[in-house]
Amino acid sequence: MRKIFCALAAAALMAGCGGEASKAESALQLMKAEDFQATIDGKKVDLYTLTNGTITMQVTNFGGRVVSLWTPDREGNMEDIVLGYDKLDRYVNNTGERFLGAPVGRVANRINEGKFELDGVKYQVPQNSNGHALHGGNKGIDMVVWDVDYVADNAITLVLHSKDGEDGFPGNLDIKMTYTLTDENEFEVTYHATTDKKTIVNLSHHSFFNLLGEGNGPITDHVLTIKSSNITPTDAGLIPTGELQPVDGTPFDFREPHAIGERIGADDVQLKNGGGYDMNWVLDREDNGQVMTIASVYEPTTGRCMDVATDQVALQFYSGNFFNGKYAGKYGKAIKYRESLALETQKHPDAINHDGFPSIVLNPDEVYTHVCIYKFYTK
Repeated sequence: MRKIFCALAAAALMAGCGGEASKAESALQLMKAEDFQATIDGKKVDLYTLTNGTITMQVTNFGGRVVSLWTPDREGNMEDIVLGYDKLDRYVNNTGERFLGAPVGRVANRINEGKFELDGVKYQVPQNSNGHALHGGNKGIDMVVWDVDYVADNAITLVLHSKDGEDGFPGNLDIKMTYTLTDENEFEVTYHATTDKKTIVNLSHHSFFNLLGEGNGPITDHVLTIKSSNITPTDAGLIPTGELQPVDGTPFDFREPHAIGERIGADDVQLKNGGGYDMNWVLDREDNGQVMTIASVYEPTTGRCMDVATDQVALQFYSGNFFNGKYAGKYGKAIKYRESLALETQKHPDAINHDGFPSIVLNPDEVYTHVCIYKFYTK
């Protein structure tokens, strides 16, 4: 009964029914549900509006994407701090950046030449990024319709059955993903996955954040802290070499707070490879099994802060280097160079091809779990 009640309440909020919901949609410029309603591959797609009373988030079950996320600044002014599009067809037809607000996998980040081996069997997955596999291949988990398992005022659970052989990956993979807006103003992402055949899994979340608000300026003055003493250096194709590189004395040392733009133009081969920051930090963990805060971002003019907590061992930080202003976001503003950042909790890129990296192999008798929490506050 609780599930039915919450689903009906959420549906009413999505449709803008009732005085309070209508006022909220008007004040926050929420996307319209009807612009996200369709049937794709025989499955219904919709837009879901979640709130904890302070922050409000909209999610579509096409790709399990976060479309908007409204948080207050130090004066209580609300802004939408994630990049997204105003209509479903822009996601479906991949107009602009593909991964806005999406979970990514089966294997997040890159696999060298899309090749890997399990128990002597060689696999080839799509080479969808400069000769390498990126974020799961051509379809991944972001270009398919997820089933809605549960909806409450502040949470949604989505499930996906990825068939054996999809995008070249072995095993039927069942994923359950829950987005929750907690009473502590956290956006919590949890994953659970199981397989019926040995496979590889490394999921992540790929919202692009700008604490000024979408389209409101560069993120180079955002102040970043990352709890990490090493990165995994890459070649020119952004494939890890398999080594660990200490951050001491480099532009990658964020153990103390630094503005993102402070050292982004340094004469460093890793920065040149990524066109700025686009690499994997190995987290300094106190306990590999526990959720702990591993990164923080602070925007000085608005006072908005975002902490990132996870149980994972690594973090990809991307500084929006490849946006060029060609495409507009939800509110008609161009998505410009270095006007967003991604902080993706994960295991190491191309881990299956490096014996020294943490394993991303999932066996039939195991459960893959992953927690990522983005906490919002002001100072």
